[in-house]
Amino acid sequence: MPSTTPARPPRSAGEALGVKSHASHDPDRIRRRNRHVADLSASVTVFLIALPLSLGIALTTGAPLQAGLVAAAVGGIVGGRLGGAPLQIGGPAAGLTVVTADLINVYGWRTTCALTVGAGLVQLVLGRLRVARSVLVVSPAIVHGMLAGIGVTIALAQLHIVLGGSPESSAMANLAALPGQLADTRPTALAVSALTVGVLLSWPWLRRLPGGSGGFLAKVPGPLAAVGLATVVATAAGLGLSRVDLPSWRSHALPQLPEGPLLGLLAGLLTIMMVSGVQTLLSAVAMDKLTAARTGDDQVPRADLDRELRGLGASNVVSGALGGLPVAGVAVRSSANVAAGAVSRNSSILHGVWVLLAAGLAVTILERIPLAALAALVMVVGVQMVKISHIRTVTRHREALVYAATFAGVVLLGVLEGVGIGIVLAVAVALNRLTHTRITTREDGDIHRVHVRGQLTFLAVPRLSRALARVPEGADAVVELDGSFMDHAAFETLQEWRAAQEARGGGVEVKGREGRQIAEPSAAHGCSPWTPWRNHQCTRPTSDERPEHTARRGQLLGGVRNFQRSTAPRVRKELARLAAEGQRPSQLFLTCADSRLVTSMITSSGPGDLFTVRNIGNLVPLPGQESGDDSVAAAIEYAVEVLEVESITVCGHSGCGAMQALHASDAAAVDSSLGRWLRHGASSVRRAAEQPGSVPSIPGRTSDALEALCLANVVQQLEHLVAHPCVAQRVAEGALELHGMYFHVREAQAYVMDLAPSLREARPVFLPVRPEDEEADGEVGGRDAPARSGCGAHASAGGAGPL
Repeated sequence: MPSTTPARPPRSAGEALGVKSHASHDPDRIRRRNRHVADLSASVTVFLIALPLSLGIALTTGAPLQAGLVAAAVGGIVGGRLGGAPLQIGGPAAGLTVVTADLINVYGWRTTCALTVGAGLVQLVLGRLRVARSVLVVSPAIVHGMLAGIGVTIALAQLHIVLGGSPESSAMANLAALPGQLADTRPTALAVSALTVGVLLSWPWLRRLPGGSGGFLAKVPGPLAAVGLATVVATAAGLGLSRVDLPSWRSHALPQLPEGPLLGLLAGLLTIMMVSGVQTLLSAVAMDKLTAARTGDDQVPRADLDRELRGLGASNVVSGALGGLPVAGVAVRSSANVAAGAVSRNSSILHGVWVLLAAGLAVTILERIPLAALAALVMVVGVQMVKISHIRTVTRHREALVYAATFAGVVLLGVLEGVGIGIVLAVAVALNRLTHTRITTREDGDIHRVHVRGQLTFLAVPRLSRALARVPEGADAVVELDGSFMDHAAFETLQEWRAAQEARGGGVEVKGREGRQIAEPSAAHGCSPWTPWRNHQCTRPTSDERPEHTARRGQLLGGVRNFQRSTAPRVRKELARLAAEGQRPSQLFLTCADSRLVTSMITSSGPGDLFTVRNIGNLVPLPGQESGDDSVAAAIEYAVEVLEVESITVCGHSGCGAMQALHASDAAAVDSSLGRWLRHGASSVRRAAEQPGSVPSIPGRTSDALEALCLANVVQQLEHLVAHPCVAQRVAEGALELHGMYFHVREAQAYVMDLAPSLREARPVFLPVRPEDEEADGEVGGRDAPARSGCGAHASAGGAGPL
């Protein structure tokens, strides 16, 4: 009997209807042009942030002001071209201010330039040895403590300039001299500084003003606005203040051979190398997190840390040789670069070019800037380097002692000494945790509880065995593990005791922190949630199943078996409660029937959370146009009138087969069940073609024609929802909210819609739902952080406004 090969099912509705899609003309050319425009725009934004900060940091260190501009230009051009983090911005950094100021005070500026060259050469060698990843073993508590100590030192020094005086040589000397400086304050310097600080701190709120003013202000970086306004006011009022003095480039100081004690020079070189290297590499890792969360077709490759270290070394060699400050990767300027839409290293290079042009062509403008305004800017930078979120984090992880010791060491002794103290203390704390584990036992009725506080290593196995032996054989027991690590020896001891206890009729439950149960690993099967069937071991046929049965139902029955074995015991109690109380979902979730959309996965929802309706194209037929199928309208009425849901979400997705069919041809004209159903999407096609201003957008990306239709379809179906009387009535009463959602399948990225009061008033915007990003360190002036949300669709839907 001849064999036959089954026909491949159509991949989309358009293919099922026999239509072919057509690509837009010359997409590569359009993509290249968009990339160039994005990099150019981002480079201007970063330049406007870097210019005042570079001058302010140079002022703080006591270096020639031009040295800050040299470092910014070199960090952008050389670091951008040779570095391994494409979107990282290098330049003079606040984290190096104290180090550089100390070296200038002890050895002079020209020797400090030579030490910068030497630090760069060491970084080049370390980059060749591929040791960059080893920097990441440094405890975050040490890094945060170092930055906080540097920030306080900066703020104390600049406070004297803000008050009209001059700083002392150390943080403690500045603190001791502060009362005298307060008694001898210059009102004009204080007024200009207060204006700078006020504008800088209020700028994020001013940028959110409604209307055109807020949109215009959003394009101006806060540091530029603060220093610019202070300069205009000081010039217009004719205030007699010290201003920026950029000497002629002909007299620009270049490095000389180092003079001084060898050990002191070597310590200074290593300090520059270490502080700039650690800050740069940690900033590169942070930029990886930001770019990974960003969506769009222009994906940025992950940072090559060894190449980034080599690029940093080259930047320091060139900057020091040209008489510039030490260079480091700067987190906030880099964050602003990412937020401004940069897609390649061209943005960093262009930003350096703009700084170079400004240093040569805008000297007259720069020399009008009051030094008090720059001091106020850097003082705010220093204060913001002490982050409450970091203190909370290290306290939660019981590393507050390491943070405090590093902070105190940096302020009292210096950066290198403070970091050394922090490293020694961090190692001591880690060893203490490994060797000090507290194990207690107690009886709670018929249950014996064994509580383990600390890390379970082989050193604690004897005490663990003695504690477990106190539990009577066959008794019920709960083992509570309040630690973050358990090595193999401790694991085997615990598992062997558990098996023996259960064999004698006892019940054993092992819990981690916050009472969460720790599941016992199983070697028989490993079907984790959301794993495709083709990757499941549990879907393989059992020995009693015949091959023909396996072909028909093996995957399905295998998945059901895994549910009964692994999932059912965990959800049985909750499902029993729902069975007794009935369903009370708060949301109606209407989405496409596409097999790639797993609603419970996208929304992190469980039984009883969502009342779900799925159909081809996530369509909502208008009342009276059901084409003989009232199922969608019936579901809407049941959800709104009987279940009394509080919100309805329409969720579209990328690559929708129904939208492909509608986009490629007049698929709705085909006289078939599918064709008649797709006629309900014809209004979405008309919306995308005739009303481009009403088609939703996604910030930071350019949608092609198919994606634009998928986005327009979500808005159109929301309008169809309002046409249903029960929906319109509940919306008018304020008891029901409508939300739009879009899921990009390839990127696994969910977007929620920022709705206007009426869908016809303004163009809706889809905003990405992202994990919370850790705040960047060291500066002000970055753009507002991306919209944040909690886990799942409950947080997502809650973020969209009412219709």
